Amino acid sequence: MARTPLLQLSDIALTFGGDPIFEDLSLVVQPGDRVALVGRNGSGKSTLMKVMAGLVEPDSGQCVAAPGVSVGYMEQDPTMEGFATLGEYAASGMDPDEAYRVDMVAEGLKFDPAGLVATASGGERRRAALAKLMAEAPELMLLDEPTNHLDIEAIAWLENELKSTRAGFVMISHDRAFLRNLTRATLWIDRGQVRRAEEGFDGFEAWRDRIWDEEDQQRHKLNRKIKSEARWAVEGISARRKRNQGRVRALQDLRAERAGQIQRQGTAAMAFEGGPTSGKKVMEAFDLYKGFGDKKIVQGLDLTVQRGDRIAFVGPNGVGKTTLIKMLLGQVEPDQGLVKLGTNLEIAVFDQSRAQLDPEMTLWDNLVNDPEMGVSGKADQIMVRGTPKHVVGYLKEFLFDEAQARAPVRALSGGEKARLLLARLMAKPSNLLILDEPTNDLDIETLDLLQDLLGDYDGTVLLVSHDRDFLDRTATTTVAMEGDGQATVYAGGWTDYQAQRGERQKAPSSVGKPLASKGKQPQQVTRKTGLSFTEKHRLEELPGVIARLEAEIAKLETLMADPDLFTQNPVKFEKATDALTERHTKLEDAEAEWLMLEEKAAE
Repeated sequence: MARTPLLQLSDIALTFGGDPIFEDLSLVVQPGDRVALVGRNGSGKSTLMKVMAGLVEPDSGQCVAAPGVSVGYMEQDPTMEGFATLGEYAASGMDPDEAYRVDMVAEGLKFDPAGLVATASGGERRRAALAKLMAEAPELMLLDEPTNHLDIEAIAWLENELKSTRAGFVMISHDRAFLRNLTRATLWIDRGQVRRAEEGFDGFEAWRDRIWDEEDQQRHKLNRKIKSEARWAVEGISARRKRNQGRVRALQDLRAERAGQIQRQGTAAMAFEGGPTSGKKVMEAFDLYKGFGDKKIVQGLDLTVQRGDRIAFVGPNGVGKTTLIKMLLGQVEPDQGLVKLGTNLEIAVFDQSRAQLDPEMTLWDNLVNDPEMGVSGKADQIMVRGTPKHVVGYLKEFLFDEAQARAPVRALSGGEKARLLLARLMAKPSNLLILDEPTNDLDIETLDLLQDLLGDYDGTVLLVSHDRDFLDRTATTTVAMEGDGQATVYAGGWTDYQAQRGERQKAPSSVGKPLASKGKQPQQVTRKTGLSFTEKHRLEELPGVIARLEAEIAKLETLMADPDLFTQNPVKFEKATDALTERHTKLEDAEAEWLMLEEKAAE
C-alpha cells in the first residue's frame, strides 16, 4: 500500500534578483524519511527549506503538506519579540500541560530557559529555537544547521534523540559525523537542480563524483561532435557550392546546447601564506592555574607546543577553551604558573563570532581596511602573499561575484561570512593559526579544502571545534577540558581521545589519570617513574606522534613514487621533498626523545 507523503513539492520555480534558484522542482518527503540536504554555500539549501516550511512563497508550483501533518522548522535567526525569556519563546504555542518538555530538552541542549532574550547571544537564541522544535515534536522536522553552537555533548544528545524519533526530518549540516550517523537519503542541490539518492550522507561523495564524471564524459562527447561538425562545415565551403543547411542548423543547436550548460562552481582558491619560520618550541606552559570566582578554568596544566603541531581544544561550551588559548598567547594572565612564547611568531586568528568583520561595511572595505595592521582607506588592491591583487579579482577566488563586492557583509550567509574571513586571514603571512570554530556554516567542499590546506601548512595550529570528523582529520594532539580545572593531553584527534580516555577510566592505577584538583599526583608519579609530570605526558603521547610521522612519511613516499610528478608539477615535487626531509628529521628526534624518556623512567 502506497504511503501518503508528509510533504510534496510540485513544479516549484523561484527567482531572486532575476536569477532562477529553482525551476521545475518536484520532490516528496515520506513518513520516517531521514534526509540530508546538501549543496554548496549559496546554492539555495536554506531557501528550499523555507519553501518546505511555508515561509517563502514560490513564484509558481505548489508545496503541500498532508492533511493533519505538523511541520516544524528550526529558524537560524528566530524573532523573539514579545518574549522576556528564552523559555517563554520555546514554550510558545504549546499546551501549558506539555511545556515541561522544554525543560527536558533544555537540559540536553544546555541552555537556560530563564535566560533573558534581551541579553541572549546568537548561539543561545538558536539553541532555544532548536529546543522549541524538539519539544513540539512535529511529524516532520526541518533542521537548518542544528549543531552550530552546540558542544559535543549536546550534539551527542541531539543525535540520540533524532535516532529514536519516529518523525521524519530533513537537515542541513556541515557536520559529517552527524549526517553519517543519522541520514538514510540525500537531497543534493547543484546549479538549481535537486537530485535525490536513497542512501545516507555516507555515500554522497561517491554518488556526486559519479554524476560529475558522467557529466564530464557527456561534455567531452559534445565537444568532439561540435569539433567534427565544424570541420565539415568549413571544408564544405570549398567542396560544395550549396551546403546541407539542415546540418548547419544542427551544428548551431549543438553550440547553443553547450552554451546553455551551467558550469560547475569551482573550489575557492584558498592558500595560507607561510610567514617566517618560528622557533622549534612555539610555546610552553608550566603548572597553569586560572579561575573566576569558584569556577576553575584550568589547574596544574603543563603543555609544550612544537612547531608544526595541530592541537585541538575540546570540551563543553563555557568550560574555558578560548580563555586557555588566550593564556597560551599571553593575552590573559594566569593566576598561577608560567607561559613562555617561542620566537618569531606571526599569529593569525579566525574567531567564531566573526568580530573582525564589520557587518555594515562592504566586502571590499572589509578587505582593504585592517585596524589590526593599521591599514585603512579606499584602496582597490590588496597585498596577497606578497603580490598586489585587485579586490574584485581576489574576492572571485573565494567564489564571490562582482556585485557582492559592494554589498554589506550583513547581507551574506553564515558560510559566506566564514569564507570572507578566511580570505582576509589568508592574505596575511602567519606561522601560528588560531582557529575558533572554523567549520560553522562552511559547505562540505570548502571544509575538505580547508582540511587539506591545514595538512600542508608549514606553521602551527591551535584549534577549537565541536566537529568530530574535522578533529579526526586535522588534530595531532587533543587537550580535553572536562570541567573543574581538569585539562588532559591526549595524542591524536577526537576518536583517539575517546579510546585513550576509555582505557584510562578502566585502568585501576592512578598513573595516567587526569590531574586532579586536589592532592599531589604529579609528585607521586615522579617518585614512581623518575619522570616529571610533563615528561610523563610526553612519554605517553610520543608513540602516537611517531605513528603519525611514519604514516605521513609513507604517504609522501607514495606521492613521490609517481614518475610524472616532477615533470608535471615540479613545485609540488619540491614541497613534497622538503616535507619528507622534515618528517624524517622529526621522526628521528621523536624516537631519540622516546628512548631517553624510557631510560629515565626505568631509573
